[in-house]
Amino acid sequence: MPKVVFLPHEEICPEGLAIDVEPGETICRAALKNGIEIEHACEMSCACTTCHVIVREGYESLEEADELEDDFLDKAWGLEPDSRLSCQAVVADKDLIVEIPKYTINMVSENH
Repeated sequence: MPKVVFLPHEEICPEGLAIDVEPGETICRAALKNGIEIEHACEMSCACTTCHVIVREGYESLEEADELEDDFLDKAWGLEPDSRLSCQAVVADKDLIVEIPKYTINMVSENH
């Protein structure tokens, strides 16, 4: 079973967390099931950028983002080459190291 390691995030996951994840589950669902309250304003329907993450290791094991996800990623705060929407990134058979960005578009626009 692959392991997903969430790097420490000041507010959402201060200590970081390593979890075992069933292949076929999205990064977002895995995070939520394990108490990491990653923002997902569109209820994981690929209609916003609030669940944006950066896959620091294991990115190549994920299926490519589709056109809709790419369109939304272009609007994400702090976009990097290994960025994905966690609601669309499905865990395969490799371990992942995931960073949750400091901000989301929602947090910036709402002055958090």
